[in-house]
Amino acid sequence: MLRRLVTLGIGVVLLTACGAQADDPVRSVRPTTVSALGATVGPEDAKNAFGLLKELDDAWKKRDCVKVVFLTTSAQSELGRRACEAARNGRPAPAAVDYTDVEYFLPDRPGERPWFAALARKPEPAYFVFAYEDERWRLAYGPIRLVGNGPEFDVNETTRAVPTDDPGDGVRARLVPQKHLAFLSDRAGLSGVRFASGDRMRDLLAELVRKPATARPDRLSSDIQLVPGETRALAVNGGGALVFHAIKIMYTQKTSARKLAHPIFGTDAVRAFTGESGLSTIHATEVVVLATKVATDGKLTTVGMTRGLADITP
Repeated sequence: MLRRLVTLGIGVVLLTACGAQADDPVRSVRPTTVSALGATVGPEDAKNAFGLLKELDDAWKKRDCVKVVFLTTSAQSELGRRACEAARNGRPAPAAVDYTDVEYFLPDRPGERPWFAALARKPEPAYFVFAYEDERWRLAYGPIRLVGNGPEFDVNETTRAVPTDDPGDGVRARLVPQKHLAFLSDRAGLSGVRFASGDRMRDLLAELVRKPATARPDRLSSDIQLVPGETRALAVNGGGALVFHAIKIMYTQKTSARKLAHPIFGTDAVRAFTGESGLSTIHATEVVVLATKVATDGKLTTVGMTRGLADITP
């Protein structure tokens, strides 16, 4: 079951305790708990957890990498760990955004690991997914910026979060990340996975096909991997599901010369992540966080996407 809560025009809630120490994430973030029923997520739980975005903005501003990792999990942890260290070396931190006009989607399935999704409409529409791990809320995905029209969800209590063992939508939702892996790994288009014309996945595949030519005379290759984590999905009105997931693009760029001619993420980014310049080989990781609608016939549509550079190593 899924309960829906709409909060209009309110900002996120600060969770910093009075007198907290910024270098100790356990003390600087007020403990949050789910409702008394344990696996149930209530409206106040969601509002308080959404307030972690302010804490996360503050951690990035201060380059407090321990706290960034403490407040995140899944894809956002992948995007925060090494990227925060690079920010200490001069790379720009993510811009702080005050998200408002928030709608919460609250799964109500006792026994499942607590999580919920939120859609903030201002200043730009974006999805967020929060997961309850190690007795506290963490940001798992987000912001996932909308790139198309978001699906409609049932407005009453019959709307549900899709369990992975559901024989219909659950199976389709569970296969979504693997289908993305197959689509982006098959440059010849033989996988059988299709996206409509204009879908951002088709644009991403075309970019990956073109990219080696833009790096010449350097040699560039890429590999696609899934970001580990649970499949989290919401049932869509009329059938199907909205799935939140992430993939990693692993690049390797090499040259036989003394140094790379055209580092694909730029010399400043290479220096911030590695502390070096003029490298002849780099390995880079980009994380793509997605909200994908899967229809009852299995058709995939990219609803939201955010990309971020997660790491560069020599």
